[in-house]
Parts: sequence; C-alpha cells; structure tokens
Amino acid sequence: MTPTITSHESWSREAWPARRDAHLARVSTVADAFVKRRSHQVKHPVQDFLFTYYNFSPAKLKQWMPPMGVALEIAEADFIDMPWLASDRFIREADTVILDERQLGKHTRGLADWVATLCAQVLERPPRFRCFGLHEWAMIYRQSREQIRHQGHELRLSPEDTARFIESQNIGCSHYDAFRFFTPEARPLNALQPVLETRLEMEQGACLHANMDLYKWAGKLWPWVGSDLVGRVFALAYEGRDLDMRASPYDLHHLGYEPICIETPEGREQYEKEQRELAAEAVPLREELQQRAKKMALKTAP
Repeated sequence: MTPTITSHESWSREAWPARRDAHLARVSTVADAFVKRRSHQVKHPVQDFLFTYYNFSPAKLKQWMPPMGVALEIAEADFIDMPWLASDRFIREADTVILDERQLGKHTRGLADWVATLCAQVLERPPRFRCFGLHEWAMIYRQSREQIRHQGHELRLSPEDTARFIESQNIGCSHYDAFRFFTPEARPLNALQPVLETRLEMEQGACLHANMDLYKWAGKLWPWVGSDLVGRVFALAYEGRDLDMRASPYDLHHLGYEPICIETPEGREQYEKEQRELAAEAVPLREELQQRAKKMALKTAP
C-alpha cells in the first residue's frame, strides 16, 4: 500500500526556497573551497578539519533537506534543481513530498535517544570555562618539531618554552576526543581522565569541542533533523575551529589567523571572552538538536 502524507507542518513553494538559499549561502563557500583544494591536493590546517575529522561530505552538506514531519509543496522544476527530492527517501503525493519515516530504523532511533540525553545533560550541567584551549598545546607537549601534527607550520614558541608554559597551567580537559590526542607525557597533567564511556557524565557546555560536536551529532541524524539545523551547527563549528587554532601553539599568520596568545594574561582573557560567546551561541542550537533527536527517538517502529 502506498503511504499517504500526514504532516503537522507544511512549507509552501513560496516559503521554503528562502530556507534553502540561506542554507547554501551559509555552507557553500567553505564546502566548495575544500573540494577545490582537495582536487589540487592542497591542505588547509584549519578549515579541512571540518571535512576530515567530521565525517560529513561537502555534497551532503549542500544537499538541502526538510526535517522529519515537514511536507514541502513542490513544482516539477524542483526535481531538476534538487533531484534528491525524487529519491526513495521521500513519499510523494501530488505536489507534496515528505521524508519517509518508515525508513527511520532502530539503530538511528537509538542514536537519537543517546544524542537527546547528551544534549539534556550538557544543558543541565554548569559550564566550566578557563580551559584556555590548552588541549592543542597538550597535543604537542614534549614533541620535537618533526613529531608535531601540523607539519610545515611553525610554532610560536620553542618546544622548551611550550613545555614550560603547559607545566605552569592547570589543565582540565573534559572532552574525550580532545584528550585522546594528548601526548603520553601530557596525559598525567590533565586533572580529568575522560574516556569514551564517561562522555555523558563529563561533557559540559563551555567546552569548545563539545560545542563543535553539535555538528557531528546533527550530521549523524541527517536528514531527519533537517539541513537548516545542520548548516547552523556547521557555522558554529567553523567559529569554534577558528578560535581553536588562533589559540593554538601554531603560527598561522600566513593564512590570515591572528593568534590569541594564551601564554599571556591578556590572551587568556581574550580566549575566555570568545569561548563564552561561542558557548552562548551553542545553547539554543543544543536545545533544538535535543528536541529533534527526542522526536526521532519517540517514533514508533513501522
């Protein structure tokens, strides 16, 4: 039996293209630049991270989708511009399409439930600022210039001065995916020892990487959460990566990045100011992701 479209919300042909165009304006420049660099085998130590660490392709990022439960009024020309609307992901009825919720499988519903729980716990937990982005420094602690991750980019301090600065600070990284890249010598310097199994208990809303990871979790729940949300958390991750690398030990002047010198009191003050601004931006996005993930988790299996 062909399913019929039932929806709590419908976006008209006059309304939804503005959402699509805003999404493309938000993501296309960065996505297209990455594709062009990749075709020429050129790497960018800041922006490539958004496509190499986060497993969401530029093509998917640019492919605008409505969220689950929203029907689109369409015209035939839309299938030429957006051929994925004609795929088996969607149910079509006359001039309307909607994501086929029968394809929302058990695994994805389980992941959505976990993501909703993570978002809820981070929102409830007091944020802990004043980490000053030391995770990037701990990733090169006691390494030679030949061992550091971003080969070809100079450090702002000598390895010896870098080590002395790290040893003078209180490191309190709560994010497992940052901590796991600490050098073996840096791990004991961290006040916390996060592991994969403690992510729900340890992640908190001041953490730069926890806020950037909203893009990771939204991407894993795509297309059901909709491309509008994915694009907005991508933009947040872009801001976060920019801050992350400006506060890093690398000298990226030649790429247009003015460093935040966290080895100085003024630099640490600047880092915390920007960290707080980004954390505030993350709150409504995390709330929206929680709501959409919870809606997915509560869907009854077909």
